[in-house]
Amino acid sequence: MLDKIYIQILVMSVVTYLIRMLPLTLIQKEIKNRFLQSFLYYVPYATLAAMTFPAILSATSSKWSAFAGFLTAIVLAYREKSLLTVALAACSVVFIFETFLPF
Repeated sequence: MLDKIYIQILVMSVVTYLIRMLPLTLIQKEIKNRFLQSFLYYVPYATLAAMTFPAILSATSSKWSAFAGFLTAIVLAYREKSLLTVALAACSVVFIFETFLPF
C-alpha cells in the first residue's frame, strides 16, 4: 500500500513538472500574436477569480452576508479604492450582516 502512495506522488510530481516546463522549452521565441498575448495576460486574473468566488460564497454562515460583502468589495474596487480599504469594508459589512441582521 505504501508503494502505491509513492508511485502516485511521483506521477503527480512528474505531471506538474511537465505542465510547467513544456511551455518554457517549446516556446522560445517571443509571442507576436496579439490575441494570444491578450489571452495570456488575463489568465492569472481569471484563475484567481475562479478560485476566489466560490470561497467568498461559502466563507460565511449566510449567503446574504457573503453576497453583501462581495457586492461591497466590487463597488469599492470599481471606484479604485486600495486593497486594504476594500478588504476592511467587505469584512465590516459581513460582520454587520452576521451580527445584527437575522438572515
